[in-house]
Amino acid sequence: MPDRPRLATTPLSILDLAHLRQGGTVEEAFRNSRALAQHAESLGYKRFWLAEHHNIHGVECSATSVLIGYIANATSKIRVGSGGIMLPNHAPLVIAEQFGTLESLFPGRIDLGLGRAPGGDSAAARALRRSLHATGDDFPELLDELRRYLGKPQTSQRVHAYPGEGTSVPIWLLPALQIYRSSFRPSQVLDRPYAMVGVPILVADSNEQAQFLATTSIQMFLNLIRGVPGPLPSPTKRLEWTAEEREMVNAKFGAAIFGGPERVAARLNNFLEETQADELIVVTNTYQFEDRLRSYELLSNLAKQAREEPQIAKTVEAYNRPELFTT
Repeated sequence: MPDRPRLATTPLSILDLAHLRQGGTVEEAFRNSRALAQHAESLGYKRFWLAEHHNIHGVECSATSVLIGYIANATSKIRVGSGGIMLPNHAPLVIAEQFGTLESLFPGRIDLGLGRAPGGDSAAARALRRSLHATGDDFPELLDELRRYLGKPQTSQRVHAYPGEGTSVPIWLLPALQIYRSSFRPSQVLDRPYAMVGVPILVADSNEQAQFLATTSIQMFLNLIRGVPGPLPSPTKRLEWTAEEREMVNAKFGAAIFGGPERVAARLNNFLEETQADELIVVTNTYQFEDRLRSYELLSNLAKQAREEPQIAKTVEAYNRPELFTT
């Protein structure tokens, strides 16, 4: 472990899916997303992203661009964006116009993260793309078209994104980390790889409390693989699952970090060392919104402590060496 933990220098961001909770309403889910973004901004988080999903009961972020505008309008500094927009679901011109509008309304604060999956099941893919033959294999061509719409106009260009043209909204892709780094080539945009890594994290006042609260996310995933997705369930002291389901949960949450502050700090620094992430984007799902706010607050405190500890150590060292204070 280096003298200065990577947590001290790694920007933190949030990924949100506008989850509905059992007994809650869609309006409440949207209000909570807005309140969370405002809370994150006050704590110094860098980005607040929303992810496009379809036909998944309990996940309310399908109109991603609309929600981005809602969140950006309620904040003033934090960057707001998509993590991501599933580009094969849309005409590139439409996305260029939507994000050009967002960038014009909130200049310098909009990110455009892109993926190639449908963001839902095959029925949703058919409804969105009108054909199951649209597998996302044309993603590179769609990406090139989108970048042209957001870039400087070309002489031969007949179709323009108004607004959007010339905005050069930052584009992020959702690739596998190892493939990205091994195949990276310098460009006008980046001279070296730059990766933001996502991970589920839940911080509570104790390890036991965190493990209890995390059963909400586990139950949500169990419901998904059982074919009965739904709103966030309340946490439980006893999970009912088969050995096969437990194995699937362990695979899904293999990188997840749930625990009290000390445990999370240690595991997170190891995770950052292993991945060499330039940024970290965190997803936290709890039944009670207050527990979610608390988790992000505790995580922010851990990063702050990591930044302050080296300075405290230097101050203590100086205090123990009086000759440094002589005139």
